[in-house]
Amino acid sequence: MRPATGDAFALVIPHVSTAAMSVFLAEFAATIAPGRHVVMVLDQAGWHGAKALVVPSNITLVPLPPYCPDLNPVERIWLYLRERFLSHRMLPDLDAVIDACCQAWNALADEPERVRSLTAYPYLQQVNA
Repeated sequence: MRPATGDAFALVIPHVSTAAMSVFLAEFAATIAPGRHVVMVLDQAGWHGAKALVVPSNITLVPLPPYCPDLNPVERIWLYLRERFLSHRMLPDLDAVIDACCQAWNALADEPERVRSLTAYPYLQQVNA
């Protein structure tokens, strides 16, 4: 998520791990314009800061303090996706879950103003200024 613009990037990966996070970071890094550097705010999930994590040179990871979901913009994204698209559904298998997640994400990504409103926390706006 890019709060200043509403741009969104995601991969739907059916498991979490250091290897999966490394793939995510590599794919995300490829979308960054040459000469630009991105600061990514994230929680302290084990795979976000593992020693084996491969962090591209055009990305800096900034971990939030423990137990601070109120500071994490992506928490509002997950809440929005769950409330609007993913709750109260019975899905028959993993493929259906992945399809539902992709459809939900694409619907949100098509609304950059919504992405911006969900992720533009005041502390991020001050840093971005």
